[in-house]
Amino acid sequence: MLLINHLNSLLAALAFYTCCPIPTKFQLDFSRIARWAPVIGLLLGGGLGLVDLGLDWLEMPILTRSGVLVVLWIWWTGGLHLDGAMDAADGLAVQDPERRLTVMTDSVTGAFGAMVAVVIILIKTCALAEITRDRLWLLPLVAGWSRWGQVLSISLYPYLKAEGKGAFHRQGLRLPQDILLGLAFVLAVTGCQIYLSPQNWLAIGGRSVASCGTSALIGYYFHHKLGGQTGDTYGAVVEWTETLILCLFTIPMGL
Repeated sequence: MLLINHLNSLLAALAFYTCCPIPTKFQLDFSRIARWAPVIGLLLGGGLGLVDLGLDWLEMPILTRSGVLVVLWIWWTGGLHLDGAMDAADGLAVQDPERRLTVMTDSVTGAFGAMVAVVIILIKTCALAEITRDRLWLLPLVAGWSRWGQVLSISLYPYLKAEGKGAFHRQGLRLPQDILLGLAFVLAVTGCQIYLSPQNWLAIGGRSVASCGTSALIGYYFHHKLGGQTGDTYGAVVEWTETLILCLFTIPMGL
């Protein structure tokens, strides 16, 4: 029974965070889906990695391949996190702190939101095109670490909208076990990479530390600016963490 409950929760997370269709026979439980976000990231990145392998086998140039992957990245998540990053950018562009949350709830995309979307897509594509090795490993880690940063933000900082759509994420978390759960999955993938490439353990470990730090700092940045978090900033944490970690992964670090 416990295993079935976990499965229903994991499938609910898959349905919420991606566009993956889930059969109606499953009794989805959305109450604690935030804990599974890093796992969903690992699965998403793994899927992107397999697509990348297929396109590489077809000899598609790496820049075109990277652009296709970024588009799939957005499509498979339904643009959920990118929309949050755009709304957060519009809110932070307002000089009056008291009006920021109001602007963020406006469904109309402003100039700053549009610019941020362009910047994120551009940097992701360029950074991914510079990464020529171990993409099958790095894509899951980028998506996994960014969503672990989201869980960390949900856990550590107050939610600013009592009736916001993201409020249930915080209400369903159990601490510290839900933070440690996602961390364990991401580190397990990192451990597998080290096992297969033991000569590069120091560089792989260094990237993990940098990714962990980036995940934590992005969440703190939005908390510092707004005094807490919203559903939009949860998405922004994911997008900006993915973007910055991809940039970090372009640094050779001896690999």
